Amino acid sequence: MERRLPNLSVLREQLNFRAPSLDFAGARLAKAQTIWDLRRIAKRRTPKGPFDYTDGAAENEVGLARARRAFEDVEFHPSILRDVTNVSTSWDVLGKPSAYPVGIAPTGFTRLMHAAGERAGAAVAQQFDVPFTLSTLGTTSIEEVRKAAPRGRLWFQLYMMKERQRSLDLVERAKAAGYDTLLITVDTPVAGARHRDKRNGMSFPPQLTPMTILDALPRPEWWINYLTTEPLEFASITKFDGSVADILDAMFDPSIDYDALAEIRSHWDGKVVIKGVQSVEDARRLADLGVDGITLSNHGGRQLDRAPVPFLLLPEVVREVGKDLEVHVDTGIMSGADVVASVALGARFTMVGRAYLYGLMAGGKPGVERMLQIITGEIERVMRLIGVASLEELGPQHVTQLVRLAPRQISPATAAAAEASVDAAAPARATTRPARTGSRKRAGTTTD
Repeated sequence: MERRLPNLSVLREQLNFRAPSLDFAGARLAKAQTIWDLRRIAKRRTPKGPFDYTDGAAENEVGLARARRAFEDVEFHPSILRDVTNVSTSWDVLGKPSAYPVGIAPTGFTRLMHAAGERAGAAVAQQFDVPFTLSTLGTTSIEEVRKAAPRGRLWFQLYMMKERQRSLDLVERAKAAGYDTLLITVDTPVAGARHRDKRNGMSFPPQLTPMTILDALPRPEWWINYLTTEPLEFASITKFDGSVADILDAMFDPSIDYDALAEIRSHWDGKVVIKGVQSVEDARRLADLGVDGITLSNHGGRQLDRAPVPFLLLPEVVREVGKDLEVHVDTGIMSGADVVASVALGARFTMVGRAYLYGLMAGGKPGVERMLQIITGEIERVMRLIGVASLEELGPQHVTQLVRLAPRQISPATAAAAEASVDAAAPARATTRPARTGSRKRAGTTTD
């Protein structure tokens, strides 16, 4: 090997020293290339209680792990030699355009994660021209969120409360503030068993104890924001004090049924989406009732652990009711690739909750911006690599769901007995549409 002295002129061209930036937050966020990077930043900058409330799920958190694994087990099938110079990521969602098939999911206690809270989420969603959903358990009022996003598309997520008039009052306020969609959550008859919150003594508002003070020492920015901004409380409902589980159990109505759903719908003249659907049968009945959309969701794994994985359920539900209403999906979405896979299997829209909160905890409004930059950038890149130039071109031929946990086969006699039991217990279904014929394939197998 022949050696020689370095060429100083070439070396000078390669030297790339930059003046240090004083924008430490911006530099920190710029290094985040994935939502998992934002999660790592969020964990360093947020007290354990709020972080675990966001990061955790019910019981042993099996359901959340399965949901994420389902997206990991996606196999894409790209087409080659396609012109993908220009990629269109927009289409109509519930009758209005959305720049991307993804929006921000409803999250509770949001200003507990970062003082910027829902204002940041709504403003950034407006910036990216995607919907933002405010939760009944939000910590910024319906009206203040509208001020933060005066031109944004806002949805309101409603919990059916024991004091029904409270729910109806919120519906009227959302209508008056120009929210266009009511997202009614139906998977919360009681609060799920969230063990992390119990172990952390998670309460609302947070209590200063020796443990929380010790936890706060390396996270001064969070506490400065908490102590110097408006008091942390529910802005859409009467103030509650107590543990998270106590608050949820005091609010949620375990007696909610289809009559209650009809009562709420009679007070709302916008679009109605039912969130928390976890079976083909329930999806079919809601389609018969004429709702505008359903969200396949197991509440991010935060209610019933080991509930069905929404993404695995998606193809079968779309085959059954996709022509009658829009099918949306959430739970476990952590990348633009997850969004593309969902759209390919028939979802009209997807929502991110934890990803949004990781961005918020990592850097307030700029952190939410970085979160959507990452996800929307991934959507565009994956579409190009698959070889499609628009969302309409995506289809089941582009995706295979590789399933590790296949359901055990049961005997025909057992299946018949189970179906007879369900038919005997279920109320008569509405007959506004002709009965469908033909067999349905099991979700979670290779799609065709």
